[in-house]
Amino acid sequence: MLMLSCELSTLRLLVVDDHELTRLTLQLVFSCQENIQVVGLASNGEEAIEMVKRCHPDVIVLDLQMPVMDGWSASSHIKAISPNTQILAYSSVEDVNFHGTKVMSSFDDICKKDVPTSELIALVRQLGQRAGDSSVGG
Repeated sequence: MLMLSCELSTLRLLVVDDHELTRLTLQLVFSCQENIQVVGLASNGEEAIEMVKRCHPDVIVLDLQMPVMDGWSASSHIKAISPNTQILAYSSVEDVNFHGTKVMSSFDDICKKDVPTSELIALVRQLGQRAGDSSVGG
């Protein structure tokens, strides 16, 4: 993959998790990364949908199990209003069939919460690249 420095733009990231410590930790981790800007934090799916409308993120790290509205419901709403936004399903659930077509239809990738931080950052960057690629063609 060829990356030209003049084409690097800031990736806009939204973090959605019902646990405050997880949200703030992810914000801290990603805010320290070059070319990544955390544009919002949300604690449930309804807040995430509102943040997408206001902040236009390129990538969303979206927890699946949350009160008010879970990640599964929120993801389909988000894709309806912002189809180029890349959604990373982020969950600690062990027995979820992530690769089922119903689950994956609104998610661009999946990630367990026990993933090493460096892998999570790399995955978000990869999704950001896809978001940029899909918006170029129209």
